[in-house]
Amino acid sequence: MRDVELADSGRRVVVIAVERGEEAVAAVNEVARRRGISAAQVTAVGGFSGAEVGYFDRQDRDYLRIPVSEQVEVLSLVGDIAEVRGEPALHVHAVLGRRDGSTVGGHLLRGEVWPTLEVVVTEVAASLAKRVDPETGVALLTGTAEN
Repeated sequence: MRDVELADSGRRVVVIAVERGEEAVAAVNEVARRRGISAAQVTAVGGFSGAEVGYFDRQDRDYLRIPVSEQVEVLSLVGDIAEVRGEPALHVHAVLGRRDGSTVGGHLLRGEVWPTLEVVVTEVAASLAKRVDPETGVALLTGTAEN
C-alpha cells in the first residue's frame, strides 16, 4: 500500500492506495496506527476480488456474515476510524456492485483488493472514542477518548 498525508486547514487528510492482493480493513488500520489517527471520516472506491460483509443481528449481538466470492466494484464505502480500547479501529459500511448490476452491502469485515482501493481518511476531532454499549454489544461513539 502507498499513503500520503495532505494538509487541510489544520486537519490531516491521508490518502491511501491499497494495492492488489492486500486486505483492505487491515491495511487501513495499519496506516491509522502508524500515523496516530484515532478520529476520522473514511470514504473509498475501488474493487475487491472477494469480500465479506456483515448484517448486525440484534438478537445474537453479532454480525451475520455474508460472503462475496466474486469480483465486485466498491461503489460506496463510508464510515469512521475511532479509538476502541486504545487503538484506532476502522468501522465502514460498503455497497458492492456485481457484474449484473445487483448489489450487496453491509459492514465491511474484510475485502481482498483488486485492482486497487483508493481511501481518503479525514481527521475530524482531537478525541473520539467508542465504547461497547452493554445493551447492544456494539461499539458506539462516546465523544471522548477517556475510557
